[in-house]
Amino acid sequence: MAETPARPEARPILGVDPAHIHAAASPCKDFYAYANGAFDKVAIPGEYASYGVNQEIDERNFAILKGILEASARTGGPKGSIPQRVGDFYASGMDEALIEKAGLAPLAPLFTAIQAVKTPQDLVAEMGRLHALGIHAGFSFGVQVDDKDSSAMIASFWQGGLGLPERDYYLRPGKEAEAIRQAYEGHVARIFTLAGDSAEAARAAARTVMALETKLAQASRTLVALRDPQANYHKLARKDLAATAPLDWNAYFATVALPAGETHVLVGQPEFFKALGGLLGSEPMGTWQVYLRWHVLRSASPFLGSAFVTENFAFYGKTLSGTTELRPRWKRVLAAADRALGEDLGQLFVKTAFSPAAKDRALQMVHFHKEAMRARILAADWMVEATKAEALKKLDTMRSKVGYPDRWRDYGSLQVSRRPYVLNVQTAAVFDFQRRMAKLGKPVDRNEWHMTPQTNNAYYDPSQNEMCFPAGILQPPFFDEKADDASNYGALASTIGHELTHGFDDQGRQYDWQGNLKDWWTAEDAKRFEVRANHIVKQYDAFEVLPGLHINGKLTLGENIADIGGLRVSYEAFKLATKGKALKSVDGFTPDQRFFIAFAQGWRTNQRTEQLKLQVTTDVHSPVKWRVLGPVADFPEFRQAFQCGAAPAGQAATAIW
Repeated sequence: MAETPARPEARPILGVDPAHIHAAASPCKDFYAYANGAFDKVAIPGEYASYGVNQEIDERNFAILKGILEASARTGGPKGSIPQRVGDFYASGMDEALIEKAGLAPLAPLFTAIQAVKTPQDLVAEMGRLHALGIHAGFSFGVQVDDKDSSAMIASFWQGGLGLPERDYYLRPGKEAEAIRQAYEGHVARIFTLAGDSAEAARAAARTVMALETKLAQASRTLVALRDPQANYHKLARKDLAATAPLDWNAYFATVALPAGETHVLVGQPEFFKALGGLLGSEPMGTWQVYLRWHVLRSASPFLGSAFVTENFAFYGKTLSGTTELRPRWKRVLAAADRALGEDLGQLFVKTAFSPAAKDRALQMVHFHKEAMRARILAADWMVEATKAEALKKLDTMRSKVGYPDRWRDYGSLQVSRRPYVLNVQTAAVFDFQRRMAKLGKPVDRNEWHMTPQTNNAYYDPSQNEMCFPAGILQPPFFDEKADDASNYGALASTIGHELTHGFDDQGRQYDWQGNLKDWWTAEDAKRFEVRANHIVKQYDAFEVLPGLHINGKLTLGENIADIGGLRVSYEAFKLATKGKALKSVDGFTPDQRFFIAFAQGWRTNQRTEQLKLQVTTDVHSPVKWRVLGPVADFPEFRQAFQCGAAPAGQAATAIW
């Protein structure tokens, strides 16, 4: 067993950091504690609900972006230029005096329009106007790739309209759940008071909001039910939509300017829209006016004066996540700028933070991961040759986007100026809504990115059969062009290996090589997949995060499959990349040990209890500790690397990939 060496003061840390290792812990009993135990003493800053490696990367990225934004705000540029747009947006967000002076005046036209709502037709039209502003009242509307025709874009409708994180917050029994509901109702009342209502009127309005949202929650599907792509795909003729979902769709379509040529739409949850149609008729218009006003205020609060910002944080930050301090204004404005002008900002970011050499090495790593997955598919003794052939076809056509787009988004028509902050936020939302609507009737743009280059995250898109790894996540310690392969491949098991495996998880496997929701499996192989998947569900169901609080194995199944498979694929990619090379131990750890420690250290995080409860309840990802323990439990090479012996009976799940 390797001992924890002292950190060499004169040498920069590349990849695995011995300082985080807790040598007294047994890697065989709790590998997360062994690899990260010394990190427990690191305090969580007040502005964070959790703090770890991701936040360390974020802080470095934020520092670069802050410099870009401040320089742009200071020096500006010609009207319509990138520096002018990002500089003026940032300056407006930082101008607290102007924000306070403006008050709620920028929202007055919205409140006037809501007050004018008198009929269900008016109400549906007003929801459309709010949707164009990024305010998802009543339900959610968007434009997406048609799941069963990946060459076409289509308008889609989804359940929504809630102020709490998801439907079970309204319906779950128990004192803790009831306490959160009471806290939410109190928060709504305080926001209404800040907006000018009397204390009595604000309390009444909050009760109205809670009652209506509870009815919407009762009509909503659970998070687990929302994970089934087939069950949430309903393609309806536009002319027949009202028969399924009794709303005045003509009023809505006119408001959002849905092109007449769009003859079909997608409806994710028809029963929700049927219930919504009933509520439009049964609930008084006064109730709906209060509800719409609340959602305007809820959406706008982070961009208004300090009283609204503080109250918004008190509930969504403190109560739900346990965060103790509001993030500095510059970070909050930076996040808004990323949403509004992400690729403008990205063009300036990648010049500083992502070299051509880094992109080349990352692309090489993707290549070896795909080759490793090829070997896993070929070696799968539970799949017949016909299914393997389709799986390999999907793998061979899977696209990889690394670093930044080949073609940048054009924000030339977006008007940004040094006016009240919330108006820039709204204008950017309308710009993005119109950009998405313009996709209808046109071919799918396969060069588009769905994350900004500076984002510390990654994704797999089943409808386009593609992986995306932004420059923002390809940063130390996840990826360091100067680090050894063991560290890079181990750390990126949770990124490259993970996203690649998503193409073959319980959801991704339902999409073919072209991105169509289509069954390409033999019936027997599909059953064998389900058997293996059920073992993983049971494995994670057994993980107790807090006393009495277990991971939901069905909710987290796709991510757990990707975590387990991602580690396996990345390990074999590491072996392919280093075949024939003489690898050395570093800091007393063998290459295999460094691979696994880098994987575990990529998850090092300290988390507040409130945030942990929120995650287990609402997130499709397992908490970080179990994103380490679950995958290594079924990994013979891990046990060999740390001389653990055979896994205890019943500890390991059946790996799919």
